[in-house]
Amino acid sequence: MRKQTLDDLAPGTLKGKRVFVRVDYNVPVENGRVTDDTRIRASLPTLKHLVENGAALVLASHLGRPKAKWKPEFSLAPVADRLRELIDAPVSFVPDILGEQAQAAVAALKPGEILLLENVRFQAEEEANDPAFSAALARYGDLYVDDAFGTAHRAHATTEGVARVMKEAGKPAVAGYLIEKELRFLGQALSDPQRPFAAILGGAKISGKIDVIEKLLPQVDHLLIGGAMANTFFKAMGLETGKSLVEDDKIEMARGLLARAGTKLVLPVDCIVAAEATAGVATQVVERAAIPSDLAVYDVGPKSVAVFADILRGSRTILWNGPVGMFEVAAFASGTRSLADALAEAAAGGAVAVVGGGDTAAAVEEAGLAGRMTHVSTGGGASLEFLEGRVLPGVDVLDDAEVAA
Repeated sequence: MRKQTLDDLAPGTLKGKRVFVRVDYNVPVENGRVTDDTRIRASLPTLKHLVENGAALVLASHLGRPKAKWKPEFSLAPVADRLRELIDAPVSFVPDILGEQAQAAVAALKPGEILLLENVRFQAEEEANDPAFSAALARYGDLYVDDAFGTAHRAHATTEGVARVMKEAGKPAVAGYLIEKELRFLGQALSDPQRPFAAILGGAKISGKIDVIEKLLPQVDHLLIGGAMANTFFKAMGLETGKSLVEDDKIEMARGLLARAGTKLVLPVDCIVAAEATAGVATQVVERAAIPSDLAVYDVGPKSVAVFADILRGSRTILWNGPVGMFEVAAFASGTRSLADALAEAAAGGAVAVVGGGDTAAAVEEAGLAGRMTHVSTGGGASLEFLEGRVLPGVDVLDDAEVAA
């Protein structure tokens, strides 16, 4: 079901209004400075649109997991500093959420100005989705905009409760441009993909991707499996897996998936193995049927990369969630980096290349290829749950768009 976005609001709706915006500024901060501003930059189209249309903005976000304690290392003050450098609008910060200082700062806001509240997870009421807390925050805005896809799978006060209170009061609750983009690309990949449609699933465990596999299997033309989760499939095929990570309790499930998937499911044909995943360790490239009993698999091999890349080059829609090797260690980064290159090449040729959040997005960013993808999701857990077909509370609560007859 499509949700209303900023573009669905009637002309003039924003002028002179105060907008409560849930953003996802859960970004890395070291020594008082933001070290990766990807999520802040991703929010700029929404913020600029609101400011240019005469709104005053109250921004809410979390940072890290302070466990309802006010800790300076989790303050959003450095985020406000970085936002100030990125947007041509006055940005202020208040080290408060609902106290007198915050209320005064909100009341003083003028059209075109932006106020960032302190980390909402400093208060236990946020994650508890406390009704009174939600109601108090809802008084800060004339309408609600959610642009925090990374937290859309959480029913917290600022992601669900505030929107619900505002809707009950007849105030609009709509999606920002980032959430609209996430839903469009991820949704299109699932419901109306250009074909051939290939999906790449990596990561450590099948157990974390079971629902995604079940959702994608009937829809894709090719399902490529990499990462440590491939080891469980190897063992289900009766192959030696050495000291590799294997989910023994999921071997029967893997065997069943292999039988059902047939030629759709594509596994690595060779692997990079080593005694341990450390810098400078000696590595070997071996066929998947020749994994040494005293070594472990940490990456896909060059033949596998060639097979995968060939499939990707012939695909028109590609969805990637999960690295295919332990890319954090240079010796095991080549598989993931090579697939990122192949996706970028496919996108340049007109394919829709969508990268899931979390580690996959980090790998693509690290490779300097994010800008060459059709879309890189900002949501780790949220994108995974969306692909599983689950309802995302932060999206579900927003106003439904009218469907043309």
